[in-house]
Amino acid sequence: MRLLVLGGTEFAGRAVVEAALGRGWEVTVFNRGRIAPPTGVRALHGDRTHPEGLAALAGDEEWDAVVDTWSADPRAVRDTARLLRGRAGRYVYVSSISVYAWPRAAGFDEDAPLVEGASADAGQTEYPQDKLGGELAAVAAFGADRSLLVRAGLILGPYENVGRLPWWLTRVARGGPVLAPGPRDLPLQYVDVRDLAEWTLGAVEGGASGPYNLVSPRGHATMGTLLESCVRVTGAAAELRWTDPQVVLDAGIEPWTQLPVWVPPDGELYAGVHHTDVSRASATGLVCRPVGETVADTWAWLREIGGTAPMRPDRTLKGLDPEVEAKVLAAAGDTATGGVPGTTP
Repeated sequence: MRLLVLGGTEFAGRAVVEAALGRGWEVTVFNRGRIAPPTGVRALHGDRTHPEGLAALAGDEEWDAVVDTWSADPRAVRDTARLLRGRAGRYVYVSSISVYAWPRAAGFDEDAPLVEGASADAGQTEYPQDKLGGELAAVAAFGADRSLLVRAGLILGPYENVGRLPWWLTRVARGGPVLAPGPRDLPLQYVDVRDLAEWTLGAVEGGASGPYNLVSPRGHATMGTLLESCVRVTGAAAELRWTDPQVVLDAGIEPWTQLPVWVPPDGELYAGVHHTDVSRASATGLVCRPVGETVADTWAWLREIGGTAPMRPDRTLKGLDPEVEAKVLAAAGDTATGGVPGTTP
């Protein structure tokens, strides 16, 4: 297989490149050239936001598939897809469950209502509209039968440049009492970036098309298994203090951003983030590795790069100020419990 990856040096794109190389595929990447790609790929350079930015992709070269992870102005996807539609067999756009309209019903699937206001011809606006605009651009150029829309949920794993799992690992490694937002057995949904990559390439081989929600089955991990894995792999002298969700919210702490991954178990936010129907992806080969493996490999990668994860400039900073954490733990008192297995505040 001959694969073109638009991007290919960071997080999801890099995982796709490495998975393709592992399958023996011939891989070309196209990007700005700021970060070196993995060994064994051919690199083309250009800036999709510039008028002549796609010049390196002009010509008659052909690929079996294109994987595009773009998350800004949809017209960049439009222009690239139009250029490649006669020279690539399939266009894979790594999208997001953010394309679904809010609020989302618990258990929403690929037929759920989509956000309004998206256009393949738009400049950069809001993330949900940008992602849906990218989908529209891919389908417009390649048709519904030759476009694959990977609607990813929460993505974790090595190379993460969003700041979620790296923040938890760094915080736990610091040791001491850790504010662990309950309940401990709260079911989570996420996908290891490498599992996303393997499923995507398998879907390309199988000729899949259309939209697929791509996260783990609900309950594949919990807040408990995630954070306990962080304690285990770091070897830190950390004590998880499981704290009632209402105590966390009353302290003014923002779910998802100040305490990454976590959202309170009741209400629209949880239904829209950790209650996704993934039966379609599961039926077409999605396999999710254990949470402990994701955490351990992310910690190993963090140590390899000196302990500080890269951060995308277009994403919000994640994490909780140590002083705020200490105040909440002190105020929680007996309502916070130690990390005893089976404890669910």
